[in-house]
Amino acid sequence: MIALRDVTKEYPGGVRALGGVSLDVAAGELVAIVGPSGSGKSTMLHVLGTLDRPTSGTVHIDGHDVGRLPDAKLSALRASTIGFVFQQFHLASGTRALDNVADGLLYRGLRLGARRDRAAAALDRVGLGHRLDHEPHELSGGERQRVAIATGLAGEPALLLADEPTGALDSVSGDGVMALLRELNGAGTTVVVITHDREIAAGLPRRVRMRDGLVRSDSATDPATDPAADPASGRAGVGR
Repeated sequence: MIALRDVTKEYPGGVRALGGVSLDVAAGELVAIVGPSGSGKSTMLHVLGTLDRPTSGTVHIDGHDVGRLPDAKLSALRASTIGFVFQQFHLASGTRALDNVADGLLYRGLRLGARRDRAAAALDRVGLGHRLDHEPHELSGGERQRVAIATGLAGEPALLLADEPTGALDSVSGDGVMALLRELNGAGTTVVVITHDREIAAGLPRRVRMRDGLVRSDSATDPATDPAADPASGRAGVGR
């Protein structure tokens, strides 16, 4: 599903956010990319989500060489293959849950009725089939995050990227969101969770630890150097 080779990303002023990252994620995996503020994990999210092109190196998503795709085809790949879940929900106030999710399908070229049908199915899948007509202010934090997950799922993506999906939630709501992500992964969706929280990472089957723009350990290949596997090691600093 994901293949990165020697990927770098530099920003103006000589800021090097990624320093030569290689990473493979197979279809159907559930992976945590974990690291403290400034480790490069948010840049990784943007590269994996094709929201940003690397400065050098190659990125393959679902067999497509992202660097060779023109912008229109890159947007089409993103719309058809990749779903996003963000920490801040990004829900439109004054808009019911059904239409918040349906609006996320605007770029799929579907008619309103078809978008709403898919949105209703996605909300039912995350346990909110009874809250279709509720606006964001009428939902709890955990329910708002579930709406955000439904938005990411409505397009039936093969790859779901979750950016700090529990960061704005209490522990009970956060546990519920992580259980939902595991359930979605169990149904076949490849899920990559970007997090600063080692306890969250420790609960996932694979952990990729980043620092200073580099992959420092990967539990799939080097479990002996995987501190995130031990919750007693504490939590990394909040941030990216």
